[in-house]
Amino acid sequence: MGRWTVLGTLACVAVAVGFNALLFAGLGPVAHQRAMLSATILPTVLGLPLFFYLSMRVRGLAITNLRLGMVARTDSLTACLNRGAFTAKASTILDQQDRDAGGALLMIDADNFKTINDAYGHDAGDEALTIIARSIRTVLRAGDLVGRMGGEEFGVFLPKVDQREAEAIAERIRRSVNLAVFTPDERQRPLSVSIGGAVFRGRSSFAELFRIADQRLYDAKQTGRNRTAVIHIQGEPTAELRQTA
Repeated sequence: MGRWTVLGTLACVAVAVGFNALLFAGLGPVAHQRAMLSATILPTVLGLPLFFYLSMRVRGLAITNLRLGMVARTDSLTACLNRGAFTAKASTILDQQDRDAGGALLMIDADNFKTINDAYGHDAGDEALTIIARSIRTVLRAGDLVGRMGGEEFGVFLPKVDQREAEAIAERIRRSVNLAVFTPDERQRPLSVSIGGAVFRGRSSFAELFRIADQRLYDAKQTGRNRTAVIHIQGEPTAELRQTA
């Protein structure tokens, strides 16, 4: 901001000095000196506050655009990426990463969420989603993505992990939600999630990962909830279901 204020003012001074030097070249030395002094002082006095004001306005517009961009990409309740932004970012990573790189997509769904809404109201349901989102973020690494896919479903994209690492992160997420404090009626109430995951190595598309992870999520919910089911999309190690009492 300060740099552009100074540079803009100096540019105005240079233009004014050059113009006056040509226009009043035939005047005597005293008049010429006064013309040069005027060409230096007036642009400085007028230019500094003007360029400072313009720089402030441009900076304010840039900050506003940045905030609007964040609002457009972020779920307002959970502060996670919204579905569109999450899908776009994960797809970009998939397109740009090395051919032999791996990763995983986890789909996470809150268990018995309708029961929470029915028993304690929608405000408590919103609180539960916020707690789940926070519990997910606490166990992720720098560079991992988390998004709210809609309703009570979340997505997590894990770049550069193998199946063992993906299973470990999924299990940590499940445990983190189990340990979260949720007291909608001043009493501790349990929260749990079911997690399905698709692990890949090499080239893959978001649509394919989503299809497989969503199917594994369905399997986890059908076999008792509060479970993780992670599978390699090339059919390498079979998925393992885990549950902690």
